[in-house]
Amino acid sequence: MAKLTRAQREWRPGTPKKARSTKVTFASTVLVLEAFVMFFAALVVFGLRKSEPVAPVLLGVGIGLAVLMVLSCAFLQKKWGYGLGWGIQLLLILTGFLEPTMFVIGVLFAITWWYGLRAGGRIDREQRERAAEQARWEAEHPDEA
Repeated sequence: MAKLTRAQREWRPGTPKKARSTKVTFASTVLVLEAFVMFFAALVVFGLRKSEPVAPVLLGVGIGLAVLMVLSCAFLQKKWGYGLGWGIQLLLILTGFLEPTMFVIGVLFAITWWYGLRAGGRIDREQRERAAEQARWEAEHPDEA
């Protein structure tokens, strides 16, 4: 028998399912995609500068940034998590000083990050309003719920 998670052990019939945040989902998706781009950009910079003594350091820093991007997804539930995400956007743009194409890629990802936060927040707000209206209706019409 498979080991149950805490949520599975604590579940009881009639327990409402905790709503997932669309904003967090969008932000996590952007950060993971950026991690892939950062990993491959680090490989590109390493390949272009492999004759320079600083090349292994650049590769290590690039891979470290990719890992940071993935790990930062865990902090999106915290108030400061989105600030960390904005800092990562700035770091991605600044990598353009090592590979100029990254200026364009960084700005495009920053726009995607902004839009994901904006649209995800709007969707989360609409879902909360819809859930409140549903709860109100069910309270007013207990026979039909």
